[in-house]
Amino acid sequence: MTPSRLVQPHQLRLYLVTDDSLCRGRDLTDVVAQAVQGGVTCVQLREKQRPTRDFVARAIALKACLAPLHIPLVINDRLDVALACEADGVHLGQSDMSVETARRLLPPQVFIGWSVETAQDVARAAALPVDYLGVSPVFATPTKTDTHTPWGLDGLRQVRTQTLLPLVAIGGIHAGNAADVVQAGADGLAVVSAICAADAPARAAAELLAVASPHFTKVTP
Repeated sequence: MTPSRLVQPHQLRLYLVTDDSLCRGRDLTDVVAQAVQGGVTCVQLREKQRPTRDFVARAIALKACLAPLHIPLVINDRLDVALACEADGVHLGQSDMSVETARRLLPPQVFIGWSVETAQDVARAAALPVDYLGVSPVFATPTKTDTHTPWGLDGLRQVRTQTLLPLVAIGGIHAGNAADVVQAGADGLAVVSAICAADAPARAAAELLAVASPHFTKVTP
């Protein structure tokens, strides 16, 4: 399947996945705003425990913050929340709603990301209406404990040879390994604790971009 242009690789370069529990008591919207100041290019709101009404309210608040800056808001798993806040994208895992069903229900301009945990998942993606792949996890991480064996850099390189879709790497990524991950084939770096738990989210985001940016393939926005 030809890669979609609903989302461009440069929009995925520094991809913040939220985790309220890591924000150290700070307001999540404030942490996201600081991260965006530091260079975050995409934000995924992930709320596994929050009641639906609160999830929607938070999503609407983030959308209002991000939309004027042309930064995509992605909702993890929940199509109902994505529709309610007019999100730009939805991210689905292997145990979530099928990509085919999600594509049928979503407006055509909403992009879909899909987590791949095995080589078989990557092969299946060629026939699915997905717009990017989340390679998960690249390294072991305490924020995602329900996943397969980490891909490692060699695994990420192998995925890169199997698809033309943009690849967003997630799992254990920080400033110390970000350059290696991009050089192995990632179009984007998805981070959770490296920004959410940082003393200064804006500085943490800027440091990640400074390390990774020289290695990204140049893309015309």
